[in-house]
Amino acid sequence: MSDLLTKISQSKPTMRPAQLMVAEFVLKNPDRTAGSTIAELAKVIGTSTASVVRFCDAIGYSSFTDFRLAISVASERRRVARETFSIDKDEIDPNDSMQEVVAKTVFHEAQAIQQTGKNLDFAALEKIVNLITRARRIEIFGLGSSYLATQDLRQKLHRIGMFAFEAPDNHQAITSSALMDERDVGIVFSHSGETPETLEVLRIMKNNGAKTVAITNFPNSPIAQIADHNLITVAKETRYRSGAMSSRIAQLALVDFLFIRIMQLRLDSVGSLLERTYKAVRGDRI
Repeated sequence: MSDLLTKISQSKPTMRPAQLMVAEFVLKNPDRTAGSTIAELAKVIGTSTASVVRFCDAIGYSSFTDFRLAISVASERRRVARETFSIDKDEIDPNDSMQEVVAKTVFHEAQAIQQTGKNLDFAALEKIVNLITRARRIEIFGLGSSYLATQDLRQKLHRIGMFAFEAPDNHQAITSSALMDERDVGIVFSHSGETPETLEVLRIMKNNGAKTVAITNFPNSPIAQIADHNLITVAKETRYRSGAMSSRIAQLALVDFLFIRIMQLRLDSVGSLLERTYKAVRGDRI
């Protein structure tokens, strides 16, 4: 229930226009939603009660009563979380002081990591870790801010002797993916899950027999539908915090989850490799 507001946000890309109107209102006015009847809510939004019912069904609630209770609980938990960071609302306002901007940014960063960890599919994480540890090589791809996560994962895996590669553009990723087979693992990062270049690379990886993993913020997105396994981030986009900013911290957290678990399973063999790489760069420090 505490994650209902996030679930609504993640479901928006697949909603019909009338349902999307309901979603936008609920996300901006959770308290008002919790205190309204279905008729009152439909009237203020400017839609039909049937559209509200279909919206509730789309996010997994068979009745408006159950939904209203859940949104009330989720809103209260969000309020308590804001109080922990000493902020009255989480949206950054043009008139906020520097201290308020910092506090609200910290709130969103902490929420992204906390909610990503809380909603993580641990069975999927374990399967992906096992695939990576057995892979001949790992191809990693992402564009824009997602490229930062691909770089981080590649350099971490390289440091423990794993053959991981990331391409800076889709042309290189396409040619590299064309050489993959069933012994390999392909990992793609895309916050929206809709980036055409990422979709193309993912399809080539899969068509060549590689096991594929999608890391995205939207579980019903195209790349999530195509990949063999998914890891879902939970990052909220706001007016002053674009998807590129909100996704980065959640993706990097997932990279750490993967890497630490791999280290746990292969500590005897990779511990010395990590130490050797640490010593190798030590001499370059002042």
